[in-house]
Amino acid sequence: MNAMTSLPVAKDERFTFRDAEILSDYRQRRALEERERAELKRVDLAEQHSALNSADVRIRAWEKVHGLRMPADSTHPVLEAIAAATQLTLLDVQNQQRLRSAQRASAGA
Repeated sequence: MNAMTSLPVAKDERFTFRDAEILSDYRQRRALEERERAELKRVDLAEQHSALNSADVRIRAWEKVHGLRMPADSTHPVLEAIAAATQLTLLDVQNQQRLRSAQRASAGA
C-alpha cells in the first residue's frame, strides 16, 4: 500500500495577473487606510496639548484618543497622566472635574 496520498487539486488554481492586480490594489488600499489612521492619530494627539485649545478641549481630546472618560474622583491616579498628556497642571484637570460636576448637577436639577 502506498503511504503517500495526494490531495485533489483544482485545474485552475493558477495565480493570474488579475489576482496579482487585486492583491496589489488591496495592499495599496490598506496602506492608504493606515496612513489616514496615523494622520488622524497625529491630529488627535496634537489637539491634546495645543496651547490654542482650552483645558476642556484638551481633556476631551485625551478622552477621545483613549476611549475613556475622565474620572470624577479628584484623587484618581489617572489624573496625573491626563495632566501630562494634555500639558495641563493637575489643578487645571481637577478644575475641569469640578466644572463638569457642576454642569451635571445643574442639568439634573
